[in-house]
Amino acid sequence: MRDASPGTIYLKDYQPPEFLIARTELHFELFEEYALVHSQLQVQRNDKANDSHRSELTLHGQELELLSIAIDGVALGEGDYTVDAASLTLASVSDAFELSVTTRIQPQNNTSLEGLYKSRTMFCTQCEAEGFRKITYYLDRPDVMAEFVVTVDADSARYPVLLSNGNLVESHPIEDGRQRAVWHDPYPKPAYLFALVAGDLAHIEDRFTTQGGREVTLRIYVEEKDIDKCDYAMLSLQQAMRWDETVYGREYDLDIFNIVAVDDFNMGAMENKSLNIFNTSCVLSSPDITTDAGFQRVQAIVAHEYFHNWSGNRVTCRDWFQLSLKEGFTVFRDAEFSADMGSRTVKRVEDVNLLRTAQFAEDAGPMSHPVRPDSYMEINNFYTLTVYEKGAEVVRMIHTLLGPQAFRRGSDLYFERHDGQAVTCEDFVRAMEEASGEDLTQFRRWYAQAGTPQLSVTDNWDEEAGEFSLVIRQHTPATPGQTEKAPVVIPLAMGLLGDAGNLPLKLRGEVPDAETADNTHRVLRIDQEEQTFVFTGLPERPVPSLLRGFSAPVRLRYDYSVQDLCALMSRDDDGFVRWDAAQALATRAIEAVQAGEPVEPLLLGAAQDLLRDETLDAAMVAEMLALPGENYLAELASQHGGADVDAIHLAREKVRTVLGEALEPQLRPRYSALQQAAPYSPDAQQIAARSLRNICLDYLVAADAAHLQLASDQFSAASNMTDRLAALRVIAFYGDESLRDETLQQFYSDWRDESLVVNQWLQVQAAIPDEGALTRVRKLMQHPEFDLRNPNRVRSLIAVFCTQNPVNFHRIDGAGYRLLAEVVSELDPLNPQIAARILAPLTKWRSYRGRADLMRAELQGLLETANLSPDVFEVVSKSLADQG
Repeated sequence: MRDASPGTIYLKDYQPPEFLIARTELHFELFEEYALVHSQLQVQRNDKANDSHRSELTLHGQELELLSIAIDGVALGEGDYTVDAASLTLASVSDAFELSVTTRIQPQNNTSLEGLYKSRTMFCTQCEAEGFRKITYYLDRPDVMAEFVVTVDADSARYPVLLSNGNLVESHPIEDGRQRAVWHDPYPKPAYLFALVAGDLAHIEDRFTTQGGREVTLRIYVEEKDIDKCDYAMLSLQQAMRWDETVYGREYDLDIFNIVAVDDFNMGAMENKSLNIFNTSCVLSSPDITTDAGFQRVQAIVAHEYFHNWSGNRVTCRDWFQLSLKEGFTVFRDAEFSADMGSRTVKRVEDVNLLRTAQFAEDAGPMSHPVRPDSYMEINNFYTLTVYEKGAEVVRMIHTLLGPQAFRRGSDLYFERHDGQAVTCEDFVRAMEEASGEDLTQFRRWYAQAGTPQLSVTDNWDEEAGEFSLVIRQHTPATPGQTEKAPVVIPLAMGLLGDAGNLPLKLRGEVPDAETADNTHRVLRIDQEEQTFVFTGLPERPVPSLLRGFSAPVRLRYDYSVQDLCALMSRDDDGFVRWDAAQALATRAIEAVQAGEPVEPLLLGAAQDLLRDETLDAAMVAEMLALPGENYLAELASQHGGADVDAIHLAREKVRTVLGEALEPQLRPRYSALQQAAPYSPDAQQIAARSLRNICLDYLVAADAAHLQLASDQFSAASNMTDRLAALRVIAFYGDESLRDETLQQFYSDWRDESLVVNQWLQVQAAIPDEGALTRVRKLMQHPEFDLRNPNRVRSLIAVFCTQNPVNFHRIDGAGYRLLAEVVSELDPLNPQIAARILAPLTKWRSYRGRADLMRAELQGLLETANLSPDVFEVVSKSLADQG
C-alpha cells in the first residue's frame, strides 16, 4: 500500500510565478547509453508576482542526475542548493541572473514516454503536460514562456536528421563522426511545447503560400519504409492551413512546419511549435492499410494540431486548470473543419455518439469534473472527454448564441488581445462578450459546474386556438464535490413538424418580420429551472423537433410516441433529429425484447423505407440503420437502476437478426449496387457508399449465415482496408471457428509487416463477443506482436477488450476485471499515464447490476499495491471514495 497519498493541487491556490525565464538555451549531447543536457537560463524576477521579494528559487525536475550547476558562471557549492526527487531549490538568487545546469538522463530507459525517450531507433520528446522536467531543471509551468535556442549533437550515421522548434540556424559536422544542428524559435513558449527529434528518417516536402505571401516549407518525416504513406497527411495540412486563413483569419508565422511520425506515443499527436510529433496511427495512411475512418482521423488530427498554432501556442493557457481553453476551442475548430471537408450531419452524429456514450458516463462517474477542473492530483488524468469534447460543446454553444459573425469578431479580439500570453477561460469568454455585446455571466457556469444537465419537456395542444405549448424544465444531478447545481444557459434548437413538413414558428406576442415569417427553425434560450413557450398560428398538432443539431450537451426527455419518432425519422429537415429518432426507435425495440416483447413493426417499416429511397445520402442511411452500441445502452440503463450486460447483448443481437430478416429483400440488391469500380478515394461519396454497403453485409449475415460467403468473397476481392476489415469483422464475429481462424491467420500473414494493420488485427480479435474472448486475449498477450511498452498495442488489445467487448469484460465470474487489474499493475511502473487511462472501465462499477462487488474488489486490490503511481492512485481512490 502507498506510504502517502499524492498532494492535491487547487485552482484557488494559483499564484503567478515568482520568477520568469526570458531565454532558454539548451545543448543536447545524445549517446546510446545516456544524454547530456546543458541548459543556460536567463532568469529574472517577476514584478507581478504576489511575493516578488523571496530570495529562494525552486525548479521542477524528476529522474535527473545533476552534474553541475552555476550562477553567472560561478559554480555553486553543496550548501547553495538542495535536490530532491521532484525539484532543485536554490537558496539565494538575485533579481536577474544566468543559471547554467548540466544533467544526465537515460532516454533509452524512459518507458513513461514523457520527456526525452527512445522510440525504436529514434530520440523524441513529449513534454505536455509536465514532461520537460524529466529533461532538465526548469520552471515547468505553462505561464512561464521563453525564447528557445536548441543545439543538438548526435552520431551523424545513426541520427542524420536533427530537429527542434522554430527555424534551422545552422547544421554541420563536428568531431568523432558526429553532427550538430542549431534551432531558434523566436516566439516565446512554455516548456510543454518544446520538442526534439533525432533519427534516421526520410521525408516528403511541399510548399504553402500564406495569404500574406509567406513561403512555408512543409515536411513530414517518417521511417523510410513509410514514405509512401504521407501524401494524405500533407494534403490535410494544406487544407487546414487554407481553412484557418479563410474561416478565422489565422496565418502561419514561421518559414517551416515539420511533422514527425513516432510509433511509441502516449497521445494521438502533439502541437509543439513548428515540430508536431504524431503517433504513426494519426499521420500514416494508404488505401491498403487505412480504413475510411482512419483517413478521416488523419485529416482531423493533422488539422487539430495545426490549429493549435494559434489556439494553444500563440495564445496558451495560464495553468493546467485552463486546459480546455486550448483543447475545447481547438476541438470545435477541427470539428467544423471536418464538417466542411465531408458530411456535416454525419460528422455531428459521430461526435454526439461519442459524447452520449462516453462523456455523459464520465460526467456521471467518480471522476466527474467541470470543463475547468477545480483540483487534481495528476494533470495527465484530466486529458478527458469532458475537457476536450464537452469543452468543444461549450464553445459551440457560444457560437450558437452569438451567431457566426459575432463569434468571429470575438475570436479575432481574443487572438489580438492575448497574442503571446498565457491566459484563462475567462479571458476567452470576456472577448466573446465584448465583441458581441452579449452578457455571458450565467453561461460561465458551464465552465465551473460538473455533470450533464437534463431537459424535461412536456407539451399542451390547444386545437381551438391553434397554440402549442412547450414546458421545459432543467436539472443537473449532483456530482462528487458539487451537490447543489444552478441553472445554466442552454441553447435549445427546435422546430415543429407537421404532416407536410416543418411548420413556421411564431411565439405568442411576437411580431414576425420579413426574416422570420417563414422561419421553421429557431433557438430557444433556456436559462431558468422552468420556462414555457407558446407557439401560435398552427394548423395542426405538431411533433416537436427538439435539440436540433444537438445544440447543447444535455439529456433530453420528451414522451415521443412511436408514431412521432417515425415522423421525425422520415420527414424532419434536421439530419441529426432524423438520426436521433432512428436511434430512439431502435433503443425501444431492444428494450422491448429485453422485456419479452416483439420488435415494433413500425421500426421495421421505417428501416425498409430508408433502404428503398436511393435519393437519401448513403452515409446518413448507414448511420440511421446502425443499432445503438451496447455501451450506450448500458449508459442509458445506468440512469434507471443499472445495466444488465448480458440481457442488453442478447436483446441487441435479437433485434439485429429481426431487422436483417425483414430487410433481406432490399439488402442484397442494395449491397450489389453499392459496389464501386472506381479507384479508391477517401472522398465523401465513396465513403458513404462503402459505409452503407458494409452495413448491408452485416445485416445480411444476421439474417442468414449462408451470406458469410459474401463476406469471404469481399475479404478476398477487397481493394482497400475498409472493405477488407469490414468483411473480416463479420467473419470473426459470426463465422464458425474454422472460417474465423483461417481468415484471421490469412489477414495476419498478409499484413504482419505493417504495424498499424497489426493493431487492427488485434482490435478485431479483442472485440469478438464469443465465450472464448478472454482466453483469446490472454493468448494474444503472449504473441510476439504484443508489447506492453507500446501504447498502441495496449490500446488495441486490452483497451478494446475492456471497452468494446462488454459481454466478456463484464463476465459474471469477474475474470475480465482481474485481467484489467493485472495489466494495470504491470503497466503502472512502466507507463503510469496509459495505466491510468485504460483503468476507466472499472471506475463505472456502480453502473452494472450484479457486478459492483467484483469490480470494486479489483479497485481495492490496486489501491493496496505498493508504490502505486499518482496517476493510478487518483483514479482508484476517487472511484472508491465516491458514494454519490
